[in-house]
Formats: sequence, C-alpha cells, structure tokens
Amino acid sequence: MTGTGPLGRDPAGTFNIEPPPPGQAVYMEPSPKWVRVEVGGETIADSRRVLLVSESGLQPVYYFPPEDVRADVLESSDRHTHCPKKGEASYHTIRVGDQVVENGAWYYPEPLAGAEPIRGLIAFYWGRMDHWFEEDEEVFVHPRDPYHRVDVIPTSRHIRVSLDGEVLAETDRAMALFESNLPIRWYLPPEDVTVELEPTDTVTRCPYKGIASYYAVRRENGETVKDLIWHYDDPLAAVDRIA
Repeated sequence: MTGTGPLGRDPAGTFNIEPPPPGQAVYMEPSPKWVRVEVGGETIADSRRVLLVSESGLQPVYYFPPEDVRADVLESSDRHTHCPKKGEASYHTIRVGDQVVENGAWYYPEPLAGAEPIRGLIAFYWGRMDHWFEEDEEVFVHPRDPYHRVDVIPTSRHIRVSLDGEVLAETDRAMALFESNLPIRWYLPPEDVTVELEPTDTVTRCPYKGIASYYAVRRENGETVKDLIWHYDDPLAAVDRIA
C-alpha cells in the first residue's frame, strides 16, 4: 500500500466515507500462494497458509504459521521493537550451518487490538534471506501485491525524450506501461533512440517486471550520463511487450 493508492500515504483519489488516517491502515488476508524461503541452501519456511500483511506506505509482508517454519534454525533474540499499529515484536536469529542472519525473523506474541490475525506468526526480512519463491517462481524485492496491476498498451502518442534541449529519443510507436500508484513509463523501440548508448553494470529487480539492465548515454557534448536508460531483455510474461 504505497504511492497514490487508496490506502497509501498520499491517495490520488477521494473516498465517500471517512478513510483510515494516512499511514495507519493495516490489511491482513490469507494468501492462496505456496511460499518458500531459503537461507544457506536450505528451505527454512514452506507454507500454503501464509498471511499477507499490507500497511500504508510499506510493501506487503508474508507472515508464516510457526509450524511451517523450521524451529531448528531459529534462536531466540533479546531484541524487541514496538509498532504503534501492531504492538511489541520479538525476534529470532536464523542459523543455517555457518550462515547466521541476526534478528532476521520477528513475531508478535500479543498484538494490539485489531491486529490479532498476526498473533504468533513469523515474518522474515525479505532482503536478508537468500531466495524467495511463490509457487515455483523466484520472486525479488518484495511479495507481489495481489491488488497491484501492470498494463502494457501500444500507443501512437508522439513521445520525445530530451535532456537540456538535446533529443535523445523520439517515436510514435511506444509501449505505455501503466503501473498502480506510479507515473506512466514509456518504453521505446531501440531504433528510435538517437544517442549513443553504453551498457553499465547496474542491474535492478522488480517483482512485477523482472530484471532490468541499464545504459549510460553519451551526449553530443561528450558528457556521459550513467544509468539514464533501462531495459528488460527478458521481462516477466505479464509485461513481455516491453522486451
């Protein structure tokens, strides 16, 4: 629930009822997905009964029933934190062989009123785990929000991309990518990019689009602007039109 969505911090639209205070909403629902977590080459959580928890301004988080998490890799920690929406959290350190993730998992033994569905369920810091899978597909960055949508639509709008008056690309054959809570992105045919491009080492991942590679742009004045352009060589099937 990020960006300009209905329960984000800065909704783009209006309600006909009193909305939750900005940043205060917590939405909890069972997910039908089979979700697994790997650390140190071993599966430490494996569940078809995860709870997907979404909070205003934050990416969603999977919470696992404790019986679907390997107890032998969890060590109690003396770390505790307080969330004004969910209550007091306790932590586990994860140990798999020689690999240790300090305070990598947390749970709420006695959540606040309204957050009872997460009682005792275990969550993991996404980026500190080695791999996450939804069904048999690896997922990057964060869980996929079932209410987040991406549409890729051909457009004949005239699109011109310029930097300080220098035209970098121009086309009437773009793909318009509409993604929930984000500005429109325009994906242009490579032959309609008119400047010299140099590949860089930068790589980013998106749970909805896949793995992006980046280019530096060499301008007419000789200046090189790093990572100004990105592309998806092999995007996920739902957005394969941007390849």
